[in-house]
Amino acid sequence: MSGQIQKVPYVRLGKSGLKVSKIILGCMSYGSPEWANWVIGDEQEAFKHIKFAYDHGIQTFDTANMYSNGVSEVILGKAIKELKLPRDEIVIMTKVFFAVGKDQSSTFGLDLDQIG
Repeated sequence: MSGQIQKVPYVRLGKSGLKVSKIILGCMSYGSPEWANWVIGDEQEAFKHIKFAYDHGIQTFDTANMYSNGVSEVILGKAIKELKLPRDEIVIMTKVFFAVGKDQSSTFGLDLDQIG
């Protein structure tokens, strides 16, 4: 072995022309253990995972507004900023619809107030 880091290959996402890494890092496990007991609450630990993934060619990240009530998205954003990862090289896939926050009576759906 040469000691070089082997990078993940890329593929086109459908007919969009967007290139994504063949392996995508899911960020559901980053956030608040109050949301789910298996969630990693330590931001620095999450940053290590994100940096490791990026260094190995994984530049596509999956998250959602409902993961830890939005904390997953915040952690990913902080990691990109703190680690100085080039935003123009990163693809963030997120999902919306489900309720977020403590008062979930009116916090779900696809109207502009929810996805703003």
